[in-house]
Amino acid sequence: MAGVTPAALYRTVRLIRRFEERAIELVRSGDIVGGIHPYIGQEAIAAGVCAALRPDDLITSTHRGHGHVLAKGADPARMMAELTGRVTGLNRGRGGSMHAADLSLGVLGANGIVGAGGAIAAGAAWAASRLGPPRVAVSFFGDGAVNQGVLLEAFNLAALWRVPVVFVCENNGYATTLTVADAVAGGICDRAAAFGIPAVSVDGMDPQTVLEAAAPLVAAARAGCGPQFLECHTYRFDAHHTWEHKARPRYRSAEAVAAGRSRDPVDIQGARLDAADRLAVDNEIERVIAEAVAFALISAAPSPVDATEHLYATGLRPRPGAS
Repeated sequence: MAGVTPAALYRTVRLIRRFEERAIELVRSGDIVGGIHPYIGQEAIAAGVCAALRPDDLITSTHRGHGHVLAKGADPARMMAELTGRVTGLNRGRGGSMHAADLSLGVLGANGIVGAGGAIAAGAAWAASRLGPPRVAVSFFGDGAVNQGVLLEAFNLAALWRVPVVFVCENNGYATTLTVADAVAGGICDRAAAFGIPAVSVDGMDPQTVLEAAAPLVAAARAGCGPQFLECHTYRFDAHHTWEHKARPRYRSAEAVAAGRSRDPVDIQGARLDAADRLAVDNEIERVIAEAVAFALISAAPSPVDATEHLYATGLRPRPGAS
């Protein structure tokens, strides 16, 4: 946590917010095909948790993963290119919104399978702990994942083997459209406690609060104290998926959304800066995002001829004439 300034935290939440807003625009224009799961409203979690990590630490993410990948240090231009399916993307346009990865930054990948990142993070942390100096892995997941068997199995093995992993539940109150009250028996932190994993529940709308909660958990995991668990109470401002912008499912009232938006992570952290410093960060982020969009849109799309590259160990290519 030492050296993490209020301005640095603000820059991260502002970067994620503007990235997501511009990504939604590209969905509407058709430049991003298939839509995205916006992270708007939950920026404090990615910013706070990743600020507690070292550059060589690891993360696994979710279908709502842009914020985590950016907070871990991914290039916004290459991330935007990935969303638009371009060869200059983080994964050459093959991963898209839900499967972006950057192994050089310890980003082991976003994952469209609910709860699947928990086992990947536990395994990666276990392996890393045997290969060199302690490295911590963080698994981000939503409240909808806490009833998934693979996540509970990951808790069990991580606790048995004292794996240096921090499980982070982003509790935004809804598993798509299903409320936590209708889906989860007992408390979410109780899931971790059942495996002897220390668990903390915090306000996930305040980046500084998240950082202050995450830092000691990361330190404990790194020191050999085994897995840790952090529940962050947050609120998703936008749609579960941009599909909602057209379908308009009714599972939250306008009043509920307005109440949820009343505490904005960008404004909460921005209030810790003076007006001039905040404006300077805002202007920088506008430039970064504008350059990211321009970079993505001028980049080439993958060639159909290369469609099977990176799929087969043999390097199998399509037959001549197939496209």
